Amino acid sequence: MAIRQVRTIGDEILRKECKPVKEVTPRIRELIADMFETMYDTNGVGLAASQVGVLKQIVVIDVDDGNQYVLINPTILETEGSQTGYEGCLSVPGKTGIVTRPNWVKVRAYDEEMQPFELEGEELLARAVCHECDHLKGGLYVDLVEGELEDTDSLEDDEEE
Repeated sequence: MAIRQVRTIGDEILRKECKPVKEVTPRIRELIADMFETMYDTNGVGLAASQVGVLKQIVVIDVDDGNQYVLINPTILETEGSQTGYEGCLSVPGKTGIVTRPNWVKVRAYDEEMQPFELEGEELLARAVCHECDHLKGGLYVDLVEGELEDTDSLEDDEEE
């Protein structure tokens, strides 16, 4: 396993559409392991393959619910409700913004054995699934921010006051 470089806003690869995974090869397994290691090293809750420079439809998520999620070729099937809150991204370091996302999501994807499954999630998991699936289509949360992006340092200052 290795920590990979996270691509940041301005890198053209983040705006490109990812291609479906046809089979899980040893290289894909290594990529998934590296994505988890990179995500944990940077204190993220999700990471898309494009964020580490690989244009494949692969997402890893860990929202501290006791599960590690791997979504290969994910498709959002249904959403319900809404939640509005601060969102950040490893590819937009030092910034955060208010984004409205569904409060519940149902997604179909493949696991590391290329077995199809469906996942339902709410709150932070729903937000993470939607955020990471946007990456696979070349989208960034900054496209959805309501108002202005804020420096994460200014938020920490507000919390201390």
